[in-house]
Amino acid sequence: MYLEKINYPEDIKKLSIDKLDILSSEIREFLVNSVSQTGGHLASNLGTVDLTVAMHYSFTCPRDKFIWDVGHQSYTHKILTGRKSEFDTLRMLDGLSGFPKTNESQYDAFNTGHSSTSIAAAIGLAKARDLKGDTYNVVAVIGDGAMTGGMAYEALNNAGRDNTKLMIVLNDNQMSISENVGAMHTYLNQLIVSQKYVNTKSGIQKKLKQMPVGGEAIYNLLSKTKDGIKQMLMPSSIFEELGIKYVGPIDGHDIKQMVHVFNKVKKLNMPVLVHVITKKGKGYAPAEKQPSVYHGVGKFDASVGIQPSREKHTTYSEIFGRKMIELASKNDKICAITAAMPLGTGLNEFSMAYPKRFFDVGIAEEYAVTFAAGLAKGGYIPVFAVYSTFLQRSYDQILHDVCIQNLHVIFAIDRAGIVGDDGETHQGIYDISFLAHIPNLTVMAPKNGGELKEMLEFAAEHNGPVAIRYPRGAASDIMYSVNKPIELGKSETIYMGEKIALVSYGAMMDTAADVYAHLMTKGYSPTLINARFASPIDAEMLHELSKYKYVFTLEDNIYSAGFGCLLAQRMIESGMGTARIHNFAFPDTYVEHGSRKLLMERYGMSAAAIYKRIIEIMGE
Repeated sequence: MYLEKINYPEDIKKLSIDKLDILSSEIREFLVNSVSQTGGHLASNLGTVDLTVAMHYSFTCPRDKFIWDVGHQSYTHKILTGRKSEFDTLRMLDGLSGFPKTNESQYDAFNTGHSSTSIAAAIGLAKARDLKGDTYNVVAVIGDGAMTGGMAYEALNNAGRDNTKLMIVLNDNQMSISENVGAMHTYLNQLIVSQKYVNTKSGIQKKLKQMPVGGEAIYNLLSKTKDGIKQMLMPSSIFEELGIKYVGPIDGHDIKQMVHVFNKVKKLNMPVLVHVITKKGKGYAPAEKQPSVYHGVGKFDASVGIQPSREKHTTYSEIFGRKMIELASKNDKICAITAAMPLGTGLNEFSMAYPKRFFDVGIAEEYAVTFAAGLAKGGYIPVFAVYSTFLQRSYDQILHDVCIQNLHVIFAIDRAGIVGDDGETHQGIYDISFLAHIPNLTVMAPKNGGELKEMLEFAAEHNGPVAIRYPRGAASDIMYSVNKPIELGKSETIYMGEKIALVSYGAMMDTAADVYAHLMTKGYSPTLINARFASPIDAEMLHELSKYKYVFTLEDNIYSAGFGCLLAQRMIESGMGTARIHNFAFPDTYVEHGSRKLLMERYGMSAAAIYKRIIEIMGE
């Protein structure tokens, strides 16, 4: 077992290059066994094992800097840099992160979690190196899915212009989470097809040299021109047109070939892109057959693979997807947009039912929003389904292109609130704060799965931009005694009481109901309100709340500029701030990785913790 002897990158260099394939096989076995017990990103990591081994064999980390785009494919890097023994804590509270973290290891050069950022960060590190007169290597590893993001092209433009020594490894596996789309995907495929150059070059060389007259001279002449024979067989790449030397495509599972290329390229004093072809899920048959299914996984039996759950609860994403099909069947103006996540957002069935009204734009959230604005201006009703954490990338487009023009665009914000295991870069706890203050934008959140359907119906009829946020996972199916029709800016009172008011926003309703029940058992008679809207906030509700001694708001967002802060501000502005208001929200920080349940407990957001704090606040 070679992996047992590998604790740090310098240990790899002690192996002969012929042994690295065996090491890779052992790493794949370790990954499957480990991730099946903890959950995590499996298929993407299996695909980059050989690439990562070749990089560490060719470079000297941490002096040389590796930046992993997104970073969910960095497990092998972590295994080889002293964190192998911690993999039983992967993505658990206080355990190993599923992404690169500079505060976790000196071998992680840059924190990542979102797509298309690595080249820009690498250029910055390379420029800092040059300014200091240092000589270390900077390597950005970016997937072909991430190359659909606009920021990658902004970075490529600057890399070529500045002519900074830099290596970009393009990990091309034909996938992001789902299959890739767009012109770059087609272009990269054409480059792969042009691999015939690699296969025929040696034959052409032999034939030229064997020509009785002039062959040797022709060969020497071609060899002196830039990529002479290559230019005869395939056109100049778009990367070289930008001033970046292109090398490839090469086999991303041929370690010897990659080591050879890396050792050659790192001597060049210019930006170079090395195009490697890998297979997502490599080495584990179920993941090779279904890479999307094995992209992000929970615990499973590695010997049989992931099996369908027998006790499957309907998720908010599934409810959204089914409602979208229903709405589209009644209204031919309804369109759906996703940024490379048709499966994750519940739009896969919609894409098959209404292919002409379905648009997968790749990992390009900014483009998706402005594209939606154009569709709306043209008379359609686009629904952009996107994770909360990724909608952050589109703030300017939401404000500038959609809301200023008051266009009928619907933002279906999935994974709002705490999502858990992926940590700081993926928690959806900021969207209320960056959306609710935008003029013209209606911001809503349902208390359960049924109300999500009603809010989508409302949004389809409302003449203006609407954002609906809902959490990850199983939808609440708790039925409440009151279920008022959705009206713009109107809340609903579930239970009427006195002195104490609990005002819940969105997915916190079940927690609020538990707190309500605790208070009732102690002799209190609180009021329980489902706020529904963060913008506009119900003016009548504010008037009623002024009559209470205590008002407690509950939301799965950060405190600052969240629903509770907005409610308190409106009450003060209206001269109704007589009640004592306390907001239960997450602190203004970055919430680490861990299960949703444990994070809610740690931050005082569980029903038990909220009840205890309410009793303390009331001094009883």
